[in-house]
Amino acid sequence: GILMETADVVRWLEELRVEHRDLDEVIKYMIETKHPDSMRIQRLKKRKLRLKDMIAKLESELIPNLDA
Repeated sequence: GILMETADVVRWLEELRVEHRDLDEVIKYMIETKHPDSMRIQRLKKRKLRLKDMIAKLESELIPNLDA
């Protein structure tokens, strides 16, 4: 793939983390308030998982050869 500048990756990671945190709070709130739209909650959870995967992938690219 295209090599990204480390600074860009760090910035993008930060945005992803913020979005992940926001989603976490939204999901918690929806569950606590017994939100009727469970499909929406499922979609948000899926999105949160995808974000988590992207974050993990980016982090591992930032820190190469850590477990080599």
